[in-house]
Amino acid sequence: MATVVCPECEAEIVLDSEVEESEIIVCPDCGVELEVVSVDPLKVVVAPEVEEDWGE
Repeated sequence: MATVVCPECEAEIVLDSEVEESEIIVCPDCGVELEVVSVDPLKVVVAPEVEEDWGE
């Protein structure tokens, strides 16, 4: 198990030791989507919002 701090609300989040880079997790306190950008050292950032183009 590993812990990271949510960059949005500063809550501690416990992650499974098998978390992978590019994985999207959700902060249990504020609900923001976070992207794992590094596993050694463990680092997360607020995930960019993906806009749908609806075939345009």
